[in-house]
Amino acid sequence: MTGAKILITGIAGFVGSHLTDLILQEAPQSLVHGIVKESSLIEQQPNLAQLAGKLDLRLHTLDLTSEADRLAALVAEIQPDYIFHFAAQSLPSQSFAQPGPTLMNNTLSVLNLLEATRKAVSKSGGKYNPVILNAGSGDVYGYIEPEDLPVRENQPFRPGNPYAVSKISQEMLGYQYAKSYKLQIINTRAFNQVGPRQNPELATSAFARQIAQAEKGLVEPIVRVGNLDASRDYTDVRDMVLAYWLAVTGGKCQAGEPYNLCSGRDWQMKTILDMLLEMASQPLKVEFDPARMRPSDIPIIRGDCTKFQKVTGWQPTIPLEQSLRDLLDYWRNELK
Repeated sequence: MTGAKILITGIAGFVGSHLTDLILQEAPQSLVHGIVKESSLIEQQPNLAQLAGKLDLRLHTLDLTSEADRLAALVAEIQPDYIFHFAAQSLPSQSFAQPGPTLMNNTLSVLNLLEATRKAVSKSGGKYNPVILNAGSGDVYGYIEPEDLPVRENQPFRPGNPYAVSKISQEMLGYQYAKSYKLQIINTRAFNQVGPRQNPELATSAFARQIAQAEKGLVEPIVRVGNLDASRDYTDVRDMVLAYWLAVTGGKCQAGEPYNLCSGRDWQMKTILDMLLEMASQPLKVEFDPARMRPSDIPIIRGDCTKFQKVTGWQPTIPLEQSLRDLLDYWRNELK
């Protein structure tokens, strides 16, 4: 594919920046437009500056929740072939502290994006109709019982935090706009992701960052942790962005339909911590920190992505050990 016009919201984030890396490999002739809420976010992802010299990359500072008219004008002007929506308040822990802002941000951002697209499609008389990746979360399943495993797309929603509720709203808007306006919206439900550039407020990245800090003598040789009994289904972010790419470019995913994206294997948090500790250059103690506990936590999550694999052939290929090592090396390089 050459010459595609691509719009990525949240391009400076964890997933958005990795997708931009992938586009350089898969479609280097593309024109990529990225939206960030604040220009300072761009500085947090230096890889974007590096990519600008290799990829036709244009960045726009815009608030998706409050600048609907500017967003509509941008979509109408660009008329992207593919839209990837990653902008969100993506921390379940933060959603407990800020449920209102989480719901407003994650719902309004996708609503304004879909409205902007609907208007551009309507104005074109249907000649223009992009494919939209509406990036949802496996968190929507919430309180999973052992008999529910592995979780498939027909599993009822039992959200366990405000973030999950916001992602349900986001997906339902995607479904409604696909059905009401015939927009080509692909709804995905990504389970846990891991890899370089991950937010340190998430457990795996928090472990790795603390280890890197201790190795450099910046903190005591202690890793502070929350619940280590929980098990999660992890996929490397670089495998995940390939799944997103195949979802919109493959032409076989059905508009409005949900698709799980996951590895199909769960790992206990204690096992993940032990793997990272084995990679450390020095012995470290582990201490329980009550502040790192959530008001509610699901014991085990394991997904089934057979539905997505059947239409795309996607398979995760990066082992968890490599993901964790790359994450640890990322923090070793980031910390001064």
